[in-house]
Amino acid sequence: MSELDLIITNVRVVVPGADEPQRLDIGIKDGKFARIEAGLSPELATEVIDGQGRLAFPGVVDAHQHWGIYNPLPEDAYSESRASAQGGVTTSITYMRTGQYYLNKGGDYADFFPEVLEKTAGRAVIDYAYHLAPMSRKHIAEIPSLIKDHGVTSFKIFMFYGGHGLHGRSDDQRSFLMTPEGERYDYAHFEFVMRGIQAAREQYPELADVISLSLHCETAEIMQAYTKMVEEEGRLSGLPAYHASRPPHSEGLAVTIASYLAHETGLPTINLLHLTSRKAVEAALRMAEAFPHIDFRREVTIGHLVADCDSARGVGGKVNPPLRPREDVEALWEYVLDGKIDWVVSDHACCRDETKFGADRDNVFLAKSGFGGAEYLLAAMVTEGSRRGLSMGRIAALTATNPAQRYGLGATKGAIRVGLDADLALVDPNRTWTVRAEDSESTQEYTPFEGVELTAKVTDTFLRGQRIVTDGVVTTNTLGRYLARPTA
Repeated sequence: MSELDLIITNVRVVVPGADEPQRLDIGIKDGKFARIEAGLSPELATEVIDGQGRLAFPGVVDAHQHWGIYNPLPEDAYSESRASAQGGVTTSITYMRTGQYYLNKGGDYADFFPEVLEKTAGRAVIDYAYHLAPMSRKHIAEIPSLIKDHGVTSFKIFMFYGGHGLHGRSDDQRSFLMTPEGERYDYAHFEFVMRGIQAAREQYPELADVISLSLHCETAEIMQAYTKMVEEEGRLSGLPAYHASRPPHSEGLAVTIASYLAHETGLPTINLLHLTSRKAVEAALRMAEAFPHIDFRREVTIGHLVADCDSARGVGGKVNPPLRPREDVEALWEYVLDGKIDWVVSDHACCRDETKFGADRDNVFLAKSGFGGAEYLLAAMVTEGSRRGLSMGRIAALTATNPAQRYGLGATKGAIRVGLDADLALVDPNRTWTVRAEDSESTQEYTPFEGVELTAKVTDTFLRGQRIVTDGVVTTNTLGRYLARPTA
């Protein structure tokens, strides 16, 4: 019997703690990284793969996806995990809640979440976990059992649902969210969610560092007023109109409120999701200075780093928070380069053409929110990051190591290191190609990135030592497993 199952040779490996890749061989045994060193003898392994001088990145831990939001969950788990694998993603953490969309039902997570797990079991090409949103008082009471029984250690608040729907105005919060009669999804509820999560951290002190709360920071009242103004003025249309209807200071205000509530409730593990603008990040940094005892983490999406509201391919680029003008894109890159951003995600939410667009396809306020993008995450980061001087080590941290550690996956995922799962992506940094929706495994027929030229491409993806993408083609079926956290 060979010492190793597989050696990947002739690669430049992005290893923890190093800015630039190193000429090393990767030895894999029983799905784990077993030896990472130069000059491994081919005779040690059952199989040897020539990496052809490509970069070897840790498999992407895409900590923000939405499987099943617009399509049946089993279908999304299959097709969108395949699209993710194309982009070098080996682990997805996808958001889930009760209410309209997703499973389109309310009720307790004790009944709801096992159904979620059943519908995704055996469907995904990549490994996956779930963040859950406590939408009711009962959900808050269920937080300890979700942690203990299902390994769910991360939770979410959608701040704008207090008075805004998923796609715009909403006058009937309860029917949309399917919450119990007499309950409101508002700032008071957000406070009690925070208190519930902090109580769980105290109940499970050995898990406290990986139990966290993530927040979608937008302010419903600001968005309602500005949406009315934009529509009445009629001066703007398309994505610029949507940007104006959900202005950046709406994000900044929500960040400020969320941060003070975290301070009030003593909850120190706060993740500020998909910050899109200079104002949003400035607010987040001001709150970090005001409350140094809170361990804030700041997230941006690859969509907001690549596209802007003028360059994206039409109304298909509608997303919450919106794509912003180019000056905000450049501001986000400044913060990435300055080390102020902790991780980059896709916010992948497959929304097919027939669902995405309203009767008037050009009316952004009739369109649904969200689009896919996991298949471009790593390639776009290498393309744009290289051009701007971002090191390969920093890209690995942003796309894999940092989210893995925050969300309870660091013992098995997020780095090319002996003992961790052998998840990796080979990237050709000199292959120029053009994004075309038709080339994606996603069932979404369009992409706001259509026509974008990238100068790096993921060629091969490995999950626990098994090659699931070969020269850009998904070659293995459903190997993905549910990850109860923290993994060990």
